[in-house]
Amino acid sequence: MAKKSTPVNYIEVLRKLARAGMQGAQYVNRRGVNVSDMPTLEERVEALLGVVNKENREVGNMLFFVMYDIESDKVRYNVVKYLERMGCTRVQKSIFLADLSTEKYQSIRNDLTEVQALYDNHDSIIICPVSTDLLRNMKIIGKSIDVDVITKSKNTLFF
Repeated sequence: MAKKSTPVNYIEVLRKLARAGMQGAQYVNRRGVNVSDMPTLEERVEALLGVVNKENREVGNMLFFVMYDIESDKVRYNVVKYLERMGCTRVQKSIFLADLSTEKYQSIRNDLTEVQALYDNHDSIIICPVSTDLLRNMKIIGKSIDVDVITKSKNTLFF
């Protein structure tokens, strides 16, 4: 009978990769994250607002952004996959929105703090709690999207 292997947690995988010398290493049998496979901006805005406007949000959940500037392709790839597994929604190339429990928020904070400490780098990871009211007031600059139409707001006045 074969012995069942216990799954290795995310931080332990990154520790092993760091010990193996990740800096400058190439991908092995793995493609990088293909940004062209990302949903359109309109689809991402709708997903973001879907999180904000959800009628039955879990009690005790909190909204927060995770933003990063990570130089290493491998570290960045692993962080992206980790955030997706944790239930975060990708909003931009390096920005995720999450509507998760406080426990998951703490776990993400702790894990990403450890990731940052594993490498000699100039990277930054920002985790920023945000309120639904602030998200509803967002503005998109640089692309013509009518957020009021998506949010079904009635902010237009006719005289």
